[in-house]
Amino acid sequence: MFYVGSYTSDKGGNGVGLTALRPDAGGLTQVGELAMTSPSWLTRHPTEPVLYATNEAADGAITTVDLTTFTAVDTVSTGGADPCHLAITPDLRFLLCANYISGSLAVFGLAADGRITGRTDLVTHEGSGPDPERQEAAHVHMAVPLDSPQGTLVSAVDLGTDEIHTYRLAETGELERLAVSALPPGTGPRQLVRRPGTDVAYVAGELAATLVTVREDPIGTFTPLGVEQATKTPYDGDRNYPAHLEFVGERLYLSNRGPDVLTEFDLAPAAVADHPCGAFPRHFSIVDGVCRVAAQLDDAIVSFPLAGGEPTRFATGSPTCVIPG
Repeated sequence: MFYVGSYTSDKGGNGVGLTALRPDAGGLTQVGELAMTSPSWLTRHPTEPVLYATNEAADGAITTVDLTTFTAVDTVSTGGADPCHLAITPDLRFLLCANYISGSLAVFGLAADGRITGRTDLVTHEGSGPDPERQEAAHVHMAVPLDSPQGTLVSAVDLGTDEIHTYRLAETGELERLAVSALPPGTGPRQLVRRPGTDVAYVAGELAATLVTVREDPIGTFTPLGVEQATKTPYDGDRNYPAHLEFVGERLYLSNRGPDVLTEFDLAPAAVADHPCGAFPRHFSIVDGVCRVAAQLDDAIVSFPLAGGEPTRFATGSPTCVIPG
């Protein structure tokens, strides 16, 4: 099963909310639909039949969906505006939420069955960057948890301030500031992924259209090592806005909105291929060698095998996120 979030009319989109799709020989078939306000990011609970969706609106919220009945069972305020990312801590006790417009990071407790029990903390970043339109204030875009010898750490990527803020997460769900790491000015960091088994991580620079390699030493502190352009082929269009960054095996993949390609990197890192993937690829998932892309401006999920082959399209309004479930 795959689940697709979309922008709805409140955000200028034409999606209906959350859609459930089943892969078959012909591509994808819709098996369920659930109306809700702009579920721009989806996260599946690792062990329970529960999915969480950010409702990206001025009055931000998280909707909990029971996947056995495909119904919304709870909605809670995020404490901020335009939530755009969710992550579950390794011990499954907390849910992290990045509030983009508010520049804040919220923490929520989770019960054993995956239900949200309440907000345990909310921290707000301050600062700005050199881009007057996009970096006029702090804009938290992602929170990445890590199980470390120091306990659970949370690294929050701030597009507005060109920083990564790392916190220690207490047993009670409160955040304690540990470190702030600076990235090159104007990077506009959107996402962070760690390379498993190493002290190396990679950052998608949305505003500079770059992939930044960083070293994490000590844990929670990030030092830039190098900067690569976000595509293999130089882009001569107006702007490129890199979006989703993901590891699959020994490859790193980055979606690029503008060139409209999924760029494949080796771990040097060096770009080895640009895969056409539909207009404005906001998010993607790769399962069994097949990439499924939320091509927001094509109103479609575009699927194609990374090894080569013809793409297929499933029409759906303004998709923002596609995850396996």
